[in-house]
Amino acid sequence: MNDIAAWIAPVATIIAAVMTAANLGARITGWGFVVFTIGSICWCFVAIGTGQHNLLFTNGFLTLVNALGIWRWLGRQSRYEDGGAAAAKRSAIAPVPTLVDVGSIAGRKLIGRDGKPLGQIIDGMMRGSDNTLAYVVVSEGGVGGVGERLHAMDPQEIIFGDDGARCQLDLGQLQARPVIEPGAWPKSLDDGFRS
Repeated sequence: MNDIAAWIAPVATIIAAVMTAANLGARITGWGFVVFTIGSICWCFVAIGTGQHNLLFTNGFLTLVNALGIWRWLGRQSRYEDGGAAAAKRSAIAPVPTLVDVGSIAGRKLIGRDGKPLGQIIDGMMRGSDNTLAYVVVSEGGVGGVGERLHAMDPQEIIFGDDGARCQLDLGQLQARPVIEPGAWPKSLDDGFRS
């Protein structure tokens, strides 16, 4: 049993780390914590079999942390995502304006007028005075955040839907927009950031 656990433990830990780091939604992250739990339990078996008390203590504690992760991501967070998705779906077939889950805006691909991806929406800024979206930050270029360029866009330029977000820009037009610094976003679109 100890030999099997010694193989499962590192494999499960690696797979779980990729699942949670990828941030592909509440359910994938939650299942990542399930796999982490399998790994930490296997590490406990290895620790018991080899007499490594520190390894046993550490992975016993990590098993509790992983259980918290399972509850948060497969329980609470997935219910929130389901609630937002259900409201958006019902609004699409009702005689009301279609709703978009605000939590799902970040991470959506931005599709240009030619149907090709331009970049990814990474965040949005809301006006506190009237609770409307002030601007959306779009990342384009680069790989994994390295070499990316950030641009602020007016939310009125974007149509949010089930398949992502669409706009009437092409890649050249987006790239011609002013680049904003990762740590210094504009206070408004009228702050010299509108092209």
